[in-house]
Amino acid sequence: MSRTFAILAATCFALPGWTAPAEDPVTQRAPDLAYRPPDPIPQSGEYILIIGGVSLKAWEKYKENPHDHWWANFVRAGRIRSQQIRAVAPNLPLTWLVYKPNYVARSKQEGRDLIPFIDSVGEAFNLQIIYFDRTQQVLDYLNNGPAHRPRSQMKICGLEFFGHSNKACFMFDYSNALDSGSKCWLHEKELHQIRRGIFTRDNFIKSWGCHTGEQFSRSWFKATGTRMWGAIGKTQYMTHELPTLPKAGARWVR
Repeated sequence: MSRTFAILAATCFALPGWTAPAEDPVTQRAPDLAYRPPDPIPQSGEYILIIGGVSLKAWEKYKENPHDHWWANFVRAGRIRSQQIRAVAPNLPLTWLVYKPNYVARSKQEGRDLIPFIDSVGEAFNLQIIYFDRTQQVLDYLNNGPAHRPRSQMKICGLEFFGHSNKACFMFDYSNALDSGSKCWLHEKELHQIRRGIFTRDNFIKSWGCHTGEQFSRSWFKATGTRMWGAIGKTQYMTHELPTLPKAGARWVR
């Protein structure tokens, strides 16, 4: 598949009549999480959250169900999950891989620099934020780890994706540089580039994007030997909780 661009199915939609919060929750503490038991959190290894990019109004404003009214859809969800992780594992190595180009472009639409808001999550939860603009950078980090903590010394105990997706791939970019298209993604045909053996035995892997459980999760298992939770159906990103499954019949599978 050409890396130039891909026209891919739309995903993570916005609720009709949605309006941005009066205050920016990205800079606030996440709400009480007692109402919903968190997913498992292994505590030996490195935990990685991949944060995809959001769309631009220039492409989305005329659609019946526009995506990403709020710029922080994925960042907010990642913050809530990071709070869950820190509640049980305060010293666990925790890393965010953030697709930066979309947030730089969205900053112009918002009229403010959004990168400091993302950086504030790292400061609040003592986690490392690494910005990327190419898929190979994600693959290299997963396979090799950072120089001071190579993958041979510390395996990955958790991996979660917050962003746009369809049944065949993660879309790190979506409807930002191209209308309803992507210029940066991880396709199921590229999963063989992820080395086997980089995950701990008790790993927890989940995609919070749409449709991942319909095909991508099976390809992930075939390529890596590890199980990934994914959604059959669409997911809805929320302000005060992790993404939900809004439609009847949708479910999480692995």
